[in-house]
Amino acid sequence: MADTLVVASKVKAYIKSKAGMNTAASVADALSDKVRQICDEAISNAQAAKRKTVRDTDIS
Repeated sequence: MADTLVVASKVKAYIKSKAGMNTAASVADALSDKVRQICDEAISNAQAAKRKTVRDTDIS
């Protein structure tokens, strides 16, 4: 299993404050997978631009 990239307590607090809903423990893993995908895409975009720095503009 890969590392969790999101703060589960913050995600749970956000969902609770926004919608009054509970959050399953598996949500943190699913969100981390999405974050990894976004990061991988941003890395590819930075490499295509011949940069060694990932910028906010690399995230689509």
